[in-house]
Amino acid sequence: MFQRWPWKWFAIIGFVTLIFLKLFTIYSPTFLFPITSTAPLQSNPSFSCAPPHHSYTFCNTSLPIKTRAQSLISLLTLQEKIQLLSNNASAIPRLGLSAYEWWSESLHGIASNGPGVSFSGPVRAATSFPQVLLTTASFNRSLWFLAGRAIGVEGRAMYNEGQSGLTFWAPNINIFRDPRWGRGQETSGEDPMVASAYAVEYVKGLQGEELVGEDGGFMVSACCKHYTAYDLEKWGDFHRFSFNAMVSKQDMEDTYQPPFQSCIEEGRATCLMCSYNRVNGVPSCADRDLLQRARTEWGFKGYITSDCDAVAVIYEDHKYAKSPEDAVADVIKAGMDIDCGTYLSRYTKLAIEQGKIQEEDINQALSNLFSVQLLLGIFNGNPIKGHFGNLGKEDVCTPEHKKLALDAVRQGIVLLKNDKNLLPLKRMNITSLAIIGPSANDSSQMGGDYTGVPCNPISLFEGLQPYIKTTYASGCGDTRCNNSHGFAEAVRISIEADAVVVVAGLDLSQEDEGRDRVSLLLPGRQMDLITAVSSASERPIILILLAGGPVDVSFAKVNPKIGSILWIGYPGETGGQAVAEIIFGEFNPGGRLPITWYPESFSSVPMNDMSLRPDPSRGYPGRTYRFYTGEVVYEFGYGLSYSNFTYKFISVPDKIIVSNATSKAGPRKLMTHQTLDVIDYVEVNEITSCNHLKFEVQISAFNHGDMDASHVIMLFGRASTSIRGAPRKTLIEFTRVHTESLNANQVSIGIDPCKHFSTVNDNGVKILPLGNHLLMLEGLEHSISIEL
Repeated sequence: MFQRWPWKWFAIIGFVTLIFLKLFTIYSPTFLFPITSTAPLQSNPSFSCAPPHHSYTFCNTSLPIKTRAQSLISLLTLQEKIQLLSNNASAIPRLGLSAYEWWSESLHGIASNGPGVSFSGPVRAATSFPQVLLTTASFNRSLWFLAGRAIGVEGRAMYNEGQSGLTFWAPNINIFRDPRWGRGQETSGEDPMVASAYAVEYVKGLQGEELVGEDGGFMVSACCKHYTAYDLEKWGDFHRFSFNAMVSKQDMEDTYQPPFQSCIEEGRATCLMCSYNRVNGVPSCADRDLLQRARTEWGFKGYITSDCDAVAVIYEDHKYAKSPEDAVADVIKAGMDIDCGTYLSRYTKLAIEQGKIQEEDINQALSNLFSVQLLLGIFNGNPIKGHFGNLGKEDVCTPEHKKLALDAVRQGIVLLKNDKNLLPLKRMNITSLAIIGPSANDSSQMGGDYTGVPCNPISLFEGLQPYIKTTYASGCGDTRCNNSHGFAEAVRISIEADAVVVVAGLDLSQEDEGRDRVSLLLPGRQMDLITAVSSASERPIILILLAGGPVDVSFAKVNPKIGSILWIGYPGETGGQAVAEIIFGEFNPGGRLPITWYPESFSSVPMNDMSLRPDPSRGYPGRTYRFYTGEVVYEFGYGLSYSNFTYKFISVPDKIIVSNATSKAGPRKLMTHQTLDVIDYVEVNEITSCNHLKFEVQISAFNHGDMDASHVIMLFGRASTSIRGAPRKTLIEFTRVHTESLNANQVSIGIDPCKHFSTVNDNGVKILPLGNHLLMLEGLEHSISIEL
């Protein structure tokens, strides 16, 4: 997120404001801002509840959170309350409240995008993990948790050093619905179950709730964003600040909402961010039904923030509100608590004076905000004396965290092609290597968006040098690759080298916040560069794709002169080392694609069409592997290894009985759209105890290769009879296992039929179809009958 107004206007406004405040301080009458405390004033205390202000009730750690929050609210004037409703909450010196910046970022490491983080103090860098989409490709829950934990520790350490806040606006758990979306790189892909699982693990790791003990509280706060159905930056005439996402009940309940529900119910996130867009005509931040559902149905206990300037766009872009005061009233009454922007600070008092909202509405927002701050210990006095007070600069960029970042890259990288086992390279057979591409020797391109200052970044070129004599040529001036001026040098070094690596793909000039792609092809003349180098090279080349979103590389897939293809996402600071380890066989790749790679023809599909399900009547192919009916370049879940595996179902039932004891009502009838036949089903909310239906599937995986392997087992499922609107298949569960060479490993996967075999009907109701369901595992199928 970023605020919309150009920096020069901020500078002008800020300068004028400073002059005004200075004059106002000199000439303003004291009755406007009465001082009720005789304690000496500080312009901005370094932390709240410092002596002599520590005797206030809200500073008393022995009292309940609610009591402390209400006490603080009761001490504030209306003007002071309003000053606390923006992300840069003002100091209240008379109460000893320090200023607080709510906006800090931690998507894949502590980032400097928000004003809450600074790298100008004792901490000069923070661990840069891979961009989220690549970490997701590991399909390793424990890794996701540990990455979140490391980021949370570094965030708390930087807070103790005075260099960040404690409220981090991550993760981005929107669905990567369209491959052109510039922010898809930030997400955990297109599958709602995977996005949900990632959200839960990252949030639990980051917040560190279990570390606090019986006192309750959190190490830092995580934020589920962007709520909801947000996945378009700018496409044609459609812009995220004014886009109206038209979403069916079916798509909303089965795809767009599950990650947010899991993030709150299971992850226990303490923040929810409402998005810029409208959903079915109503701006997300002004939609009371949408925001209150999180609290009433999912048990959300935290605070709700707007995306930055998302309140302003309700009036200025959506034209939904008739005035700025109406926009403020709309979001406050809907249940939003804080504005990343200036609208609440500028227009809330006017909204109250005009009777659009009451001071009590403001009090509720402050109660939600203060409750989270209290749980973080912000009103507990000196943070060094509280929970996590021992964390500091020595806990940032630790060897353990950098090793974890390296593991995340290793496990996430996806091997897409490996003809004739070109990889891994054997150092005894080659003496030189050429690496080509504008991003091959530029570590600044490795992080993707929302990247901070990495600890010790190395480029792909630098990562290969310890292994072999390596030469480098850019081939193109930059990723745009608008001309062929560098082709001759690239061809020359490729002819002279024993092995050739070409690094192609994207960077933030192609995909970023505020920037969607218009094509799925490689930019400019990158394809020409790859073809020229592969044609000149004596041996097949290795193609490395540095990119967040998918790229149509159909030409490379079928070109025998391109022997291997690796997708490395945006791997962060350790990407250079991880790629070298995989190329030379020190690590066996096992990542799987968390998104479908579509052909260029998909670019003709309107990006503003939010429908997931296909519609043949208008030539609409659907979206994501669950519903898409067209051709693919690489499918969701695709990924090779240096080893080959075979699988067996060791133990799995053939029949599941939904008895009268587990159902409140008998089966209903569902008409299919293909025939006049009927299919029996039970509404999931009528099954009183889904626990009675759960079972375990035992699976054996045998590694036939000569290398040990860490690989992903993905179990899919579908109903054997076509049901209107049901997915073509859906990922039921996944796990990552380590299997030694020429050995088998058995794993157990838990199945919850109410969750894994159900689907959502047109009305957004979850139903469990009766009859046969198929479990699918790497070409194997097993049928399970669900009966009454």
